Amino acid sequence: MQRYEYKVVPAPRRGKKGKGIKGTEAQFANALSHLMNEAAAEGWEYQRTDSLPCEERQGLTGRTTVFQNMLVFRRPVEAETAAGQTPEPAALPAPEPVARTEEPAPVTPLTLSVDAPEGPSPSIGAPDPRVAATLTRDRSVAAE
Repeated sequence: MQRYEYKVVPAPRRGKKGKGIKGTEAQFANALSHLMNEAAAEGWEYQRTDSLPCEERQGLTGRTTVFQNMLVFRRPVEAETAAGQTPEPAALPAPEPVARTEEPAPVTPLTLSVDAPEGPSPSIGAPDPRVAATLTRDRSVAAE
């Protein structure tokens, strides 16, 4: 079975000037043909063009989705044997088991109790100074 490796490169965004090439479309076609011919000289075969979404930062906290045009190339993997079969990939050594020397400490649950008085808060969005929160550890579970 034939195996391939793939190469994905961004499509050109601007045209490339050349002798006798006039107009935006012709310059863009020239840039695209140069890129494809360079890849073909290295043994890459053009497969397709994909337009994929990519999330980018916009401002300090904003995000926006833009689409990137990508050219996909492939070429046969050259690690084939003379018989025309691909060699099996080398197996990775099995990880050695880790011996535990002691039992892990038991997990003790935490309890949160909130004491809030009845009635409206002094101001919206501000913490209520009348609310008291207490975080305690349940010691009965740890003793078991």
